[in-house]
Amino acid sequence: MADIAAERIFGARGQPLSIGISGGWGMGKSSMMELLHTALQQRVAEQAMAHKIATDAGSESKPPDEVRYVHFNAWLYQGHDDARAALMEAIAQSLVDRAEADGASFGDGVVKKAKGLLARVKWFRVASMTAGGALALYTGSPLPLMLSSMASAGGGLLDGDLSNEDLAKIKTAYAAISKEGKDFLAAKKEEETVVKMTPPKAIDAFRADLEATLKEMKITLVVLIDDLDRCLPETAIATLEAMRLFLFLHRTAFVIAADEDMIRESVRVHFKGAQLSEAMVRSYFDKLIQLPFRVPPLGTQDVRAYLMLLFIEASDLKADRKEDIRDAVCTRLGQTWNGARFDRAFVLDTIGDDCPAELRSRIAIADRIAPILTSSPEIRGNPRLIKRFLNSLSLRGSLAERQGVAVDEEVLMKLLLFERCGSADAYTALLSTVNEAADGKSSKLKEMEDAVRGETSAPLGKPFDDPFVRDWMLLDPPLGERDLRAAAYVSRDNLAIISRPDELSPEAVEVLEALLAATQPSPPLAEKVKALSYREAAAIMDRILVKAGEETRWGVPPILNGALSVASVDERHARELSSFLANRPGPQLEAGIVPRVVQLPWGKDLLRLWANKADLSVPMRKRVERELS
Repeated sequence: MADIAAERIFGARGQPLSIGISGGWGMGKSSMMELLHTALQQRVAEQAMAHKIATDAGSESKPPDEVRYVHFNAWLYQGHDDARAALMEAIAQSLVDRAEADGASFGDGVVKKAKGLLARVKWFRVASMTAGGALALYTGSPLPLMLSSMASAGGGLLDGDLSNEDLAKIKTAYAAISKEGKDFLAAKKEEETVVKMTPPKAIDAFRADLEATLKEMKITLVVLIDDLDRCLPETAIATLEAMRLFLFLHRTAFVIAADEDMIRESVRVHFKGAQLSEAMVRSYFDKLIQLPFRVPPLGTQDVRAYLMLLFIEASDLKADRKEDIRDAVCTRLGQTWNGARFDRAFVLDTIGDDCPAELRSRIAIADRIAPILTSSPEIRGNPRLIKRFLNSLSLRGSLAERQGVAVDEEVLMKLLLFERCGSADAYTALLSTVNEAADGKSSKLKEMEDAVRGETSAPLGKPFDDPFVRDWMLLDPPLGERDLRAAAYVSRDNLAIISRPDELSPEAVEVLEALLAATQPSPPLAEKVKALSYREAAAIMDRILVKAGEETRWGVPPILNGALSVASVDERHARELSSFLANRPGPQLEAGIVPRVVQLPWGKDLLRLWANKADLSVPMRKRVERELS
């Protein structure tokens, strides 16, 4: 698709062209933009070589136009700059840079024209700073602009309330006006073109100057606009309006990567007061785009190929072999429409008998999980999400290696697949069955695997009665008879691990989960802790303090509620919590914690320990000293 787009840009032969690359977030629009850039560069090189060969052979050959690329990401300017002016400035600055780099070849006149474009853009920018600024732009006079800029930027001058912020705005406005305005007016006087211009004439003048500059410099301008669908509606529309009003000219090609649905939503928001039909909303973007491309969603074969190629890319195979394999995979995918199958066997045959064992194993995994990654509502074959999934797998593998935890990658991947694509309740319940098993082998999981594989007729029950869970359990390898403690340990991003040595009863596990989730003091929870044995309550306090150790700000973090509930039932638990809090670094302690602890039986003793810390913040020290005085 990128090659076809490049062909169309060259085939336009200087006529203005707009290309749209649409698709959802993460589907590969930016990647296609990069491929298009590469394809254009290849064609430029081919044309240059053809011209050289013809010239060397004595034939008259017109040199090809230079192609100048401008990459513009509107999202980067959102909230910080006028996207319309920023796009125009990026284009003008690109031409100035090119003209100055080869001034002897282009001549002073071309350099001056390019700089004049930049001055016009900056003048537009200054004018947009104020409501009255447009008057100066269209009259050519700096005085109205200066007065209106200073009046608008420093409104305090008029209302009698002049603040430092007003002064800063005035200074910024004047700095923008003083140099750019003088330079622009000087250039216009030299050309004797100081005339009163209406807005349409100002726009037409800019368009004419830009088109003339491109022609004199023999440049075809290719503007690549990415991430437009990430912008707020006003930024997205401003960028599109800049294209429509200022820039759609001969020797220009615009390539816009955006999700069409997001752009249409921006149109609805921008024109929210107007009664726009769905057809009118759709036609706004369609009228700007002459050649629409849509990045197609990935099917199962594509996802399988993508996974396998990512694993191949990360392998130790030589670069030229990787490229040969990629070519073979792409050729095969182009034949799947008529029944050619793309699978593990094809890729392994392509790699050959010397395929590393680790790569062979990963290709087998990719073959198995591709259907789920394609059909799961959480991923739906989205390349970005697939790569993020593999990055998470790599991260957990590295964590296991760093901590000396032996974990099977197949097991780790299958567990991660459940976490990413299954429901949170089902994933929590699954890990709970692992935590409760003395040997890490979940008997509940074994029962469910036997059921979905047809060995028993037992129902799965909630929360496991779900199509995804059934498909997941059919994937090899089965995990019901595997020790999953290591995989669960390195997969604990979103779930606290309760290890078997704690030997917590189901009631204690329920209390622990409630304490970890508590957002305010809860006397009923304290009563539930009191009903437990001392050993279980102590194990619960240990788990809470492990979690509390991750906190870096001790005002009133939610974890404190659970800890105080346990501390309230036994002085031994209270001493443990007091010791933990006494050892918090001084900079982490905030004054908000003092009222929570000062009323406790051991609160004043804790405050005295804190008072001895030399690195307390001033507010914290004052609050502690006030309570102790």
